[in-house]
Amino acid sequence: MRKYPLRWLGLAGLLGLCSFYALRATPHFDYSDVTGVITGPSAFTDYSKERPGVFRKITVADLPAPYETKSASNSPELIPKPDTAWPQTLPGFKVERYAEGFTEPREIRTAPNGDMFVSDNKLGQVLVFRGITSDGKPQTRGIFATGLHNNFGIAFYPPGNNPQYIYIGNTDSVVRFPYHNGDLQATGPAETIVAQIPPGGGHWTRDLAFSPDGSKLFVSVGSASNVNDPDTHPQEFHRANILQYTPDGKFQKVYAAGIRNPVGIAVNPTTGQLWCSVNERDELGDNLVPDYITSVKEDGFYGWPWFYMGDHQDPRLKGKHPELKDKVIVPDVLLQPHNASLEITFYEGKQFPKQYQGDAFAAEHGSWNKAKRAGYEVIRVPLQNGKANGVYEDFLTGFVTPEGGVWGRPVGVAVAPDGSLMVTDDGSKSIWRVSYTGG
Repeated sequence: MRKYPLRWLGLAGLLGLCSFYALRATPHFDYSDVTGVITGPSAFTDYSKERPGVFRKITVADLPAPYETKSASNSPELIPKPDTAWPQTLPGFKVERYAEGFTEPREIRTAPNGDMFVSDNKLGQVLVFRGITSDGKPQTRGIFATGLHNNFGIAFYPPGNNPQYIYIGNTDSVVRFPYHNGDLQATGPAETIVAQIPPGGGHWTRDLAFSPDGSKLFVSVGSASNVNDPDTHPQEFHRANILQYTPDGKFQKVYAAGIRNPVGIAVNPTTGQLWCSVNERDELGDNLVPDYITSVKEDGFYGWPWFYMGDHQDPRLKGKHPELKDKVIVPDVLLQPHNASLEITFYEGKQFPKQYQGDAFAAEHGSWNKAKRAGYEVIRVPLQNGKANGVYEDFLTGFVTPEGGVWGRPVGVAVAPDGSLMVTDDGSKSIWRVSYTGG
């Protein structure tokens, strides 16, 4: 890990490091008492202020009015990784490049036997990686399956240590392959389980998760637009939702609605509850609307497109559906607006210090609709007994140069068998490995 002088961190960074060391010393720390958490309007930030160890908390009371700032179009133009650039993390942790040379590495999931499965959507492939050599590289890598269509989600069924299938979320269907622990290549053809996921363009990723008892298959489907009204735009039917199916593909119901783009979904192993990582809507200003990470309430409604963050009405749909105003759930953790929060995972490894047990990690792909970039990092959400209190921490940063050039964009996060954290990056076409070395 590259080391920076403390004077470069500024006050926010020093406060964050102080909080980090306090947490390390207290495995059962009550996160409601974290000191140095940046709150209020100062909690809104950009890449230049993101530092490992900095804690932030955004609340509904901090939200600006719509159009307080102009909507910006500031999409990143990827640059090659500078020779001096490397992902930055906390003291005691080490960052290595585990694998590179991908076309489009997206979701990464850990099989029950410890193999790492990665979706490469541009090639329509699922790749598999096994083991870690002494120099931090995979011992074995191969292609598990091909012929997929904008594939993203990966889930093993049934849940537990003896799966019989691996499910893959194409953009327009869910398929499964026969799978047993240790398979490095599919042993049979794809079987279509869900023949048609609502089409219509827009957000294309489809993530998958099973309930702990294996009776429910959850499929995340993002909206086809920024803020089109489903009342008048039929292409939004069954979109901006998490859908519930049986493992055999029978549609059961909309599990939760009004979630603009629930890119990443995962079941919290502590509580058994479904969680999601969400891209909220754009074009209301730099600091609206926050992306978020939240536990998902069955039959819950999260506002899109008519409301956001509780009873805040989107001005573009003013006066629509007043009967829903008091039904909108406020998410658990509000993130930087336009961060593009993608995959989420829960830390069950043994390598990181004890206070990381059960915490969530999420990949923030990075903004396009903000005047000064934000995101391009991995964050940690501290949890107590499986619950969040709105605080999150910058954990892995450094994917943007001081001048604003973007060379890396985190997408997926997963915990390797040895307890290290694996991060896919479709900017540098890499998998990064974050391990804890102590000190």
